[in-house]
Amino acid sequence: MTRYSALSLLREGLRGHRGWQPAWAKARPKPAYDAVVVGGGGHGLATAYYLARNHGLTRVAVLEKGWIGGGNTGRNTTAVRSNYFYPESVALYDLSLRLYEGLSRELNYNIMLSQRGMLIAAHTPAQMEICARIANAMQLNGVDGHLMGAEEAARRIPLLNRTCDARFKCLGGVWQGRAGVARHDAVAWGYARAASDLGVDIIENCTVTGLDIQAGRIAGVETDLGPIRTTRVGLAAAGATPGLAAMAGVRLPIHTYALQAFVSEPVKPMLDTILLYLGTGTYVSQSDKGELVFGGGLDRVPTHGQRGNLPAQETVVSGLLEMFPAFAQLKLLRQWAGVVDVVPDSSPVIGPAGPDGLFVNCGWGTGGFKAIPAGGWLLAHLLATGTHDAISRPFDLDRFARGRLIDEAAGSGIAH
Repeated sequence: MTRYSALSLLREGLRGHRGWQPAWAKARPKPAYDAVVVGGGGHGLATAYYLARNHGLTRVAVLEKGWIGGGNTGRNTTAVRSNYFYPESVALYDLSLRLYEGLSRELNYNIMLSQRGMLIAAHTPAQMEICARIANAMQLNGVDGHLMGAEEAARRIPLLNRTCDARFKCLGGVWQGRAGVARHDAVAWGYARAASDLGVDIIENCTVTGLDIQAGRIAGVETDLGPIRTTRVGLAAAGATPGLAAMAGVRLPIHTYALQAFVSEPVKPMLDTILLYLGTGTYVSQSDKGELVFGGGLDRVPTHGQRGNLPAQETVVSGLLEMFPAFAQLKLLRQWAGVVDVVPDSSPVIGPAGPDGLFVNCGWGTGGFKAIPAGGWLLAHLLATGTHDAISRPFDLDRFARGRLIDEAAGSGIAH
């Protein structure tokens, strides 16, 4: 790894970075690979890395139709957590959180993980009862979490709206101390560099136009850069995955919606946790630069557009001001949307799909970023062995036929 002094960084900045080496090699597609991963976001890059690192498969290509991390990986609000209800979900997301906790060291790339804790705040006795159940479930499932009262919440977040006329007065909620935030582009770049160093080909601006299926088995992929032969394909392209799977005659139970987020002007440190209000669905954290990063629920109009809109802004901002009236004078810097792929039970789909050799990693909804390490780990296991890891088995597509749904709407449909 090349290291730069402060003086050399200044010099390179003035020279337009002409002396900097690329973090990963810009590859062109080879005629054949042992495995092809479609999607150059966090999940696809993590899959390629773990294929090489865990399973010794280095003849691997990652195909990205745009640029690395240009999809949802670069358009989210960066929270990582494992405060879910069902054992299957806790096992999945806590695997991801544990991998995040060691990721900077493993990749030798600072992902800027900040485990500042997260409070899911309740506002009615009924919500507090639900929070108590979630906290108990977390503890039974071996994950840190406890029920926090109103006074403890006020001490931890002193700017909370506690006035007499507050519409949603905080009564407490579920607290997870290991939850936090990580830098989204650093996660993508770290995995990309590490995978490239292990021999993986990362191919940008390469669109998959078809899947070559022979005798019921994957034989390759068609791209606008030419055909590629392979017997193993992993689809990890978020909202684009249903369209790719349809090329193999597979219909996935996924709808895509816009999830909008916002960033304020930077201010002095005033919020050192992640906070979600159950009453409004608004969540907020403060970045290292001082910006407030916040959002709310899904815009329930099916779309693939990555654009915000004013009605959603009004809903989310009003929720933020209910939480913190002191933020009323802040100016907004940016508003954007990510395209989230939502499954009826608000849990992901990980497993084989259709022809032999085709596997999917999709349906994460609002939980994709926090699950990047686990999603990559589990899809890599499927591609390398053809079988499920015990953690991914409950999320197989066949759960809909078996009636074994994992309904995490409260955990994954609103909060980040």
